[in-house]
Amino acid sequence: MNLKSLKTVAAAVLALGTLAAAPAHAGKTVDAIKARGQVICGVHTGLAGFSAADSSGKWTGIDVDMCRAVAAATLGDAEKVKYVPLSAQARFTALQSGEIDILSRNTTFTLTRDASLGLSQTAVTYYDGQGFMVPVKNKIKSAKQLKGQTVCVQSGTTTEKNLTDYSKANGLAIKPVVFEKLEAVEGAYFSGRCVAYTTDASGLASVRNKSAKNPADHIILPELISKEPLGPLVRRGDEDWAAIVKWTIFGLLEAEEYGITSANVDDLKVNTKDPAIGRLLGTTEDTGKLLGLDKEWLARAIKATGNYGQIFERNVGPKSDLQLPRGLNNLWNKGGIQYAPPIR
Repeated sequence: MNLKSLKTVAAAVLALGTLAAAPAHAGKTVDAIKARGQVICGVHTGLAGFSAADSSGKWTGIDVDMCRAVAAATLGDAEKVKYVPLSAQARFTALQSGEIDILSRNTTFTLTRDASLGLSQTAVTYYDGQGFMVPVKNKIKSAKQLKGQTVCVQSGTTTEKNLTDYSKANGLAIKPVVFEKLEAVEGAYFSGRCVAYTTDASGLASVRNKSAKNPADHIILPELISKEPLGPLVRRGDEDWAAIVKWTIFGLLEAEEYGITSANVDDLKVNTKDPAIGRLLGTTEDTGKLLGLDKEWLARAIKATGNYGQIFERNVGPKSDLQLPRGLNNLWNKGGIQYAPPIR
């Protein structure tokens, strides 16, 4: 290769390096969010631990906290969120049409949803699986004992198809009793119209805690019949917005791994000697410019919601009303499968 060619190649490499390090533009969705001063977040109509409003209209839950963290990162204020409660049937249309900016509504990631709805999956916020709840008095100990029995299930969900597949695969001839609205499913089960109720195991725990006259009268069977990785979705076509949502979630996981909490984040910004923590908190490197944000984007999110472990513990963990074990949702270095790519 002659000198002229070498110079040409070197110039091209330098240009690519400069392009890679250039700050990202925020994107059209973020422009719209900043113009209105609010993130519009689609949530469940009421699923304790994930997204539910209290009597004063205050929303709480894992899915809610993800929207709050994204708002803190993007707008500097976790309270700048408008919550839009959506049914299972309406959730995707609301995101496709632009009614909401992000769908954070205990929604399972699947190939069909990723490839055919014009939506992008971001990051898994809760690893779940479909289970069954039955009255203790029926003395059912296993899902295999549901042969020929009626099972209440909500339409427009992965749950309905999973139930059919499980029944056929195991020759159980289960009789699905299908309802469009969650309230109807719950009402039918608790009134005795169905022998069992099926949905995500976390959802069963939420319903049992919220709607049963005596939660101890109902048990969740040990079998899980599906994989249900849950997490927020955004519209396809705005990768800048998708990156902000995805990396905010990853940042909350990384914060837990490095011991950064809502209580110590301010102190660590000033006093940490760990370069990885400094990078996360924007004191040694500015990762925000790569997302079209400022350097303290992640520090604000952690301050507002806590790290992922704090979010889990507060909303669904052993000290919450749901008392769900951390299980698969533990960090990868603590026996779980939650694993965030490095922020660097």
